Amino acid sequence: MRSLLFHHHLHCSPCHCLRSSILRKPSSLVSAAMASSLALPAISPNRISFAASEALNGCCRNGARGFGIKNFGRSRVFMSVSVGSQTVVDDSLFADYKPSAAFLFPGQGAQAVGMGKEAQSVSAAAELYKKANDILGYDLLELCLSGPKEKLDSTVISQPAIYVTSLAAVEMLRARDGGQQIIDAVDVTCGLSLGEYTALAFSGAFSFEDGLKLVKLRGEAMQEASDAAKSAMVSIIGLDSDKVQQLCDAANQEVDETEKVQIANFLCTGNYAVSGGVKGVEAVEAKAKSFKARMTVRLAVAGAFHTSFMEPAVSRLEAALAATEIRTPRIPVISNVDAQPHADPATIKKILARQVTSPVQWETTVKTLLSKGLKKSYELGPGKVIAGIVKRMDRGAEIENIGA
Repeated sequence: MRSLLFHHHLHCSPCHCLRSSILRKPSSLVSAAMASSLALPAISPNRISFAASEALNGCCRNGARGFGIKNFGRSRVFMSVSVGSQTVVDDSLFADYKPSAAFLFPGQGAQAVGMGKEAQSVSAAAELYKKANDILGYDLLELCLSGPKEKLDSTVISQPAIYVTSLAAVEMLRARDGGQQIIDAVDVTCGLSLGEYTALAFSGAFSFEDGLKLVKLRGEAMQEASDAAKSAMVSIIGLDSDKVQQLCDAANQEVDETEKVQIANFLCTGNYAVSGGVKGVEAVEAKAKSFKARMTVRLAVAGAFHTSFMEPAVSRLEAALAATEIRTPRIPVISNVDAQPHADPATIKKILARQVTSPVQWETTVKTLLSKGLKKSYELGPGKVIAGIVKRMDRGAEIENIGA
């Protein structure tokens, strides 16, 4: 039970609750981002170029190829439109994806002292930690192996640690018999909050190094935003999303605007995380039993992730993303913000910047994958939280854990 409660809401959680605020009232900025990626100026036909997805091979020179991914999937055709010096990719490229095998990556909270030990037996996996040390400026592997736990649990350390360990797990899988065939067969990927960056790196949208730089900055920016205002997160166990929303509404009637709470992580029915001001969270905890919640669990995180409390982190992320080369993923990567795959790099950048203030739609993501015919999933990285959530949604779902 503890593993299902803790290691996912911490930084990630989405839900099938179509009533969630993000699905019901999408962020205007995200909406504008999507609109701008599709609303193109008039362009002459000779400015439109078509290329098979194999052309993406070159785009992954510093990304997917770094993980030795050989098969670039179906021979999809995608459209890119040149506008001046910029190329805008049709963002609906992956709209009709049909998943069969998925890689799912964990988010903050999955970390544990000792992770990364197995990875040292595979040279390609061990090499990722060495590369990380140069970028981070400290010995990440030592913190993963020996802690202390309090330091590894901190937002600024845990996010890079989980990102690197999850991609090391990909190399662990590749090293075993049949592993490369499994990797080649994966045709969709996603991750819980932080895990979305891991999924994008795996898909070749950006290099391992660029992804780690973004994750490092993300953790620092989120920690700073948390330090700027007293906020918290609490997991509500045993209620559906409608009841949790009613609980939030009742708590918000008793606190000031600056203390209000909202559902931040939609994981699965019976497990949702609420974020907001400390007084708002305390009001939720006080009222939970009257709403028939089985229990509440205060989460050991820096602050109210996936709410407006993280707004100070957005501008730093926007600047870092603007300076990062992001390419069209070679396979669909499902966004936490809207549970949809995106192909246009500009749209991906805008959505990633807003992800820290938007509720995580994990339940919707998983239910959509299953409804589209997903046959096999792999959870790569520390912990087994994702497997627990998937099994809770569908006891017959086939999912395998690949640790490092």
